[in-house]
Amino acid sequence: MSRRRTIRPRDEQGSALVEFSWLAIILLVPLVWIVISVFEVQQGAFATSAAARAAGRAYALAPDDATGAARADAVVRQVLADQGVPGQRARVTVTCDAPAGNCHVGTSVITVRVDSGVELPFFPAILGKGSAVFSLDATHTVPFGQYVESGSEDASDDGAER
Repeated sequence: MSRRRTIRPRDEQGSALVEFSWLAIILLVPLVWIVISVFEVQQGAFATSAAARAAGRAYALAPDDATGAARADAVVRQVLADQGVPGQRARVTVTCDAPAGNCHVGTSVITVRVDSGVELPFFPAILGKGSAVFSLDATHTVPFGQYVESGSEDASDDGAER
């Protein structure tokens, strides 16, 4: 008794599901990474903008330039931490257009620039550290009014509110 081999057509049932699954994984993983990266950059941009605005206000309200620079740096760190990006590095640059070289006199214009960067999440380390940093910057200008009270108090002041 001999057995005959019968050649059956190949059964391809279920192969479309496997192909679809692999195709979905290959396409969705980069798409999800791009969406997460865009959200991280947007969060960093909002944080940098808020930090520049707050640093400008802190510098303008300080009694002198040295105190203003220290307050601006501290405010930038605090605002970045409040916005959810505590590890974001930032560099604060303060310039002013002042008639007497003092930023805290009437009619001067204080400009604060905050430069920072956001690291893209889940970036492969094999491509190099620092290559996945998206640079951000924000500028805020604060005009120091002509009729602003100076930081020194008059000795004859009786403590009454103004």
